Amino acid sequence: MLGHLSFGVRDLAAAIAFYDAALGPLGLIRVWTAPDAAGYGPPGGGDLLALKLRPQTSPPGPGFHLAFDAPTRSVVDAFHAAALSAGGRDNGAPGLRLHYGPRYYAAFVIAPEGWNLEAVCQATS
Repeated sequence: MLGHLSFGVRDLAAAIAFYDAALGPLGLIRVWTAPDAAGYGPPGGGDLLALKLRPQTSPPGPGFHLAFDAPTRSVVDAFHAAALSAGGRDNGAPGLRLHYGPRYYAAFVIAPEGWNLEAVCQATS
């Protein structure tokens, strides 16, 4: 449905450090880097998320977030831990979110520049 998303960031080097760490557990890597941008996706593939240096940017307000699929609950846990270690803020510890469904296991973080991110696994374990 979507080709990719693009986030504006004020500090590209700091954003790259955060996303390199946070997206690694999800199997996503930096697939390209330019002087004013970077892209993340699966190894050998194109970008799903692009970061673009925009000094005047600000993330959207409440209601927007980007959810990444995770193959297992342990990957959700690893995403959350890596994101917090890389400067993200907790916005919902890993756990079941039964109000979304009986198998909806997710974690939420706020990236250093304010983007609301989620990792979610809807598998049985």
